[in-house]
Amino acid sequence: MKKVKQALLAISLLLTGCAVASAEDVKAGDLVISQAWSRATPGGAKVAGGYLTIENKGTAADRLVSVSADIAGKAEVHEMAMDNGVMKMRPLDKGLVIDPGKTVKLAPGGNHLMLQELKGPFKQGDKVPVTLQFEKAGKVAVSLDVQAVGAQAPGDGGQMMQKMHDHSGMKM
Repeated sequence: MKKVKQALLAISLLLTGCAVASAEDVKAGDLVISQAWSRATPGGAKVAGGYLTIENKGTAADRLVSVSADIAGKAEVHEMAMDNGVMKMRPLDKGLVIDPGKTVKLAPGGNHLMLQELKGPFKQGDKVPVTLQFEKAGKVAVSLDVQAVGAQAPGDGGQMMQKMHDHSGMKM
């Protein structure tokens, strides 16, 4: 059944003219999207973050206006920012601008994709398809490569969190 769903998704993406990727760079208009990833979710989790890098090689700004994913009942572009000494997370209702010649990184602790009301867990090694909607570049399909639960970057495998744990008893 899973293979049938994957085949249908691939066919529908081809028919709608979306770019498809799995950890490879995706070009959409003047944008290059790379390093798309997420973390494995613990059992019963209903939210997950998505992270990626968007480079604008053009001469005009573009805007990431929305995100969607079949595995999530709700998906948004979020920011995390300090407000009077408190870290707050909120949706970017007007989207995320990618200025010409600039690179925007969505990463843990900063701007990110927020996938809510998950219909199933993210398991390490999975690829989670999401569709990014840009103002100018249009719809772009990418796959988030699912890393370990504690991963801090693609390919980390949770090693960064393990190093922090291993060294937590050290005196600086």
